[in-house]
Amino acid sequence: MATELDGMIECRPGARLWGPDDEDSVWHAAMDLFVLNVGNAYDALACLFGVRNDTGFRPLAENRGFPETASEALRDAYAPYTDSPDLHGTTWITWAELASVDWRETDRSGARTRAMAAGSDTQWGPVWTVMRTLAALHGPDNVRVVAWFTS
Repeated sequence: MATELDGMIECRPGARLWGPDDEDSVWHAAMDLFVLNVGNAYDALACLFGVRNDTGFRPLAENRGFPETASEALRDAYAPYTDSPDLHGTTWITWAELASVDWRETDRSGARTRAMAAGSDTQWGPVWTVMRTLAALHGPDNVRVVAWFTS
């Protein structure tokens, strides 16, 4: 059975201006992953999120759940999946975390690096470009991708 990926990039523009604890420092939806044509390459899902991790990557952001501070648009997009038996996990990761990753780290076999699975030259490249741009504007801790997985 196939695993499908859904999700969205969010940012918190007010956090850089007023600080992350300010009442106006809320998360805003920036872009749906569908628009960026990410697909569901299983080695990337394993590397990033621990989903279908047959290759033995050390996942970067496994099973963190749905963020309590999610934007209204993200909540609306996620709502149909909340009670669905087809939902198999939800997680998120910030640009700050992604920017500190050793993309040369390999899977269990030592044959595939993180860069090969989900680096800038893969289908995830456009996601990283959007997140990098938003991070330059709003700060790396204020940009995240939220993803969920269904069958």
